[in-house]
Amino acid sequence: MDSKVYDIKDGPKDGKKVFRKLGTCSRTFFYILNREFGHPRELEERAADVLAGGIMQKGHQCGMLWGASLAIGAEAYRICENKNEAISVAVKATQNIMASFSKREHTINCNDITRCDFSSKLSFAKYFFSGRFLHCFDLAEQWAPEAVKAAYDSIYNKETGSQKECLSCATEVARKMGAGEEEMIMVAGFAGGLGLSGAACGALSAAIWMKSLQWCREEIKKSPLKNSWSKRILNTFYHTTDSKILCSDITEEQFTNINNHTKFIKNGGCARLIKTLAEA
Repeated sequence: MDSKVYDIKDGPKDGKKVFRKLGTCSRTFFYILNREFGHPRELEERAADVLAGGIMQKGHQCGMLWGASLAIGAEAYRICENKNEAISVAVKATQNIMASFSKREHTINCNDITRCDFSSKLSFAKYFFSGRFLHCFDLAEQWAPEAVKAAYDSIYNKETGSQKECLSCATEVARKMGAGEEEMIMVAGFAGGLGLSGAACGALSAAIWMKSLQWCREEIKKSPLKNSWSKRILNTFYHTTDSKILCSDITEEQFTNINNHTKFIKNGGCARLIKTLAEA
């Protein structure tokens, strides 16, 4: 893997401007990191709208993290020698940007940051008119250089990846949904509730993003936030998991590394859920 040094002083300084233009936190950070890596992906970035607000505005992991992880997966696909190494690098780099984000915000969850229930018109109005939304714009501006540095340091300098077999629940869902290898690696960092954190299910987010990507290919320039397919997947997911959404609750596991997660998937862990999501 080529070595690169990233100077945070040269990092992006237009987080607010990009956020205002693109409209969602998830798309903003997919775009910003793709731009820094030199490989913009307009269609895939637009599809990431559905992960804003903590997965379809449900308040789970911040959309900035999902978007950044997608960009990391795309870069890992480009520079790694094989799928195993790319999955390993994507997961570790996702863990590192999450650590960077948590250090700044002391949380990874949208609910904690916005204090908003986006399903409630009253709560959203309070979020907007109180000026709380400005914190998200400030966060985009301030964290963008740190996010890019964390991603670069992980992908190019410190993490060499694994040559052992590596599996990601998110990658398995994407594969079963007909994804090519690049799309499969893009979502690899979602594994185990995003970076093996045990938070809201990464396989769910992969399925929602994949369906959103299909929708975006058919609906040029429209935002996929309102597409009915993603809502159906979410409803099917809740039915299958008895309304559980945290990876740690569903699996009754806490994954410490990609090897633990790989063993879990190989032994049939979440096989029914993965199949159901892929067919939803």
